[in-house]
Amino acid sequence: MSTESQFSTRIVAIAVATLLVLALVPGVALAQSGTGVGGNIVVSEGETVDEVNAVSGNVIVEGTVTGDVNAVSGNVIVAEGGEVRGDVNAVGGTVQIDGRVAGDVAAAAGTLEVGEGGTVDGALEAGAGTVTIDGTVAGDATIGADTITLGESAAIGGNLRYDGDLQGNTDAVAGEITQDSSLGVDLAPVILPLASWIAAAYALAANLLLGVVLLALFPGFSDGVAARVASDPVRTGVIGLAVLIGVPILLFAVALTVIGIPLSLVGALAFAFLVWVGVVYGRFAVAAWALSFADVHNRWLALVVGLVAGALIGLVPFVGWFLNLLVTLLGLGALVGGLLAHRRRVRQSATDAGRPEPGDAAT
Repeated sequence: MSTESQFSTRIVAIAVATLLVLALVPGVALAQSGTGVGGNIVVSEGETVDEVNAVSGNVIVEGTVTGDVNAVSGNVIVAEGGEVRGDVNAVGGTVQIDGRVAGDVAAAAGTLEVGEGGTVDGALEAGAGTVTIDGTVAGDATIGADTITLGESAAIGGNLRYDGDLQGNTDAVAGEITQDSSLGVDLAPVILPLASWIAAAYALAANLLLGVVLLALFPGFSDGVAARVASDPVRTGVIGLAVLIGVPILLFAVALTVIGIPLSLVGALAFAFLVWVGVVYGRFAVAAWALSFADVHNRWLALVVGLVAGALIGLVPFVGWFLNLLVTLLGLGALVGGLLAHRRRVRQSATDAGRPEPGDAAT
């Protein structure tokens, strides 16, 4: 198989993966742009936002984004008059630049277009089925595509390194033009900046689903978990830490025996699920406690606020994971404490049911 065919196969794989993301997590967007959560993320004309990080149907920039645009979307469009002052990292069916990008553009798409009025002040790195440049790329361009077309109004201020069928106005390139067959394997720089956002979107969707099940089936128990975290967070966190450390040690000890190996495997799966429930309960409980200061007592709102906040905090470098760990310890401790309290109540009820009445003993 030729390098061009391999590259095309990779592009198709990326497109399929993108569609799967959109199908499995419809309308989920993690955006610090303030443009909302939905099928489409739109920065309207005259609007200015800090940055856009999204998994959505379409991302359209008609206004100004002062930071980066990171998107996995059906279409990513910087419209005429739109401006991105940072970088654009995009995976989409179509990536279209008709406005200005002050930083770099890195894209994996079915079609990439830099329109006649489009300007990329930095470098362009792209893997696509078709790439058309009618606008300006001030820096270097690195492109792998089946077809690369340079229009009459195109201008590339740096070097062009490409793999594919290069057509059109090659005089548009101010620097050197080099064909490089190795471009077919160099998609990691495009995908990696978006990987954490894709993972966060999947985790948020899964956590929301689990949280809805927990609150719907066990509303009283869930309220008890939140109450434990609010009333005694230190003791609850210590219990969570003990469980998080002690159970794996116990499972390892059981696995040292031949008969204990299958038991430890089942136990590991059960423990992993317990920790997951602890994550969801922890974020729910902390959000419920925080909302109580505003005299808001709504478990469903607490669930959404807690899980969204946890997903965003997890993306904060260096400290995000630690903060989420503390919240998980609270949730795990409250969960285990609630289960133990429930077990004691059941045993006490059984004991009381079997105890004879005073009158019966006399007879």
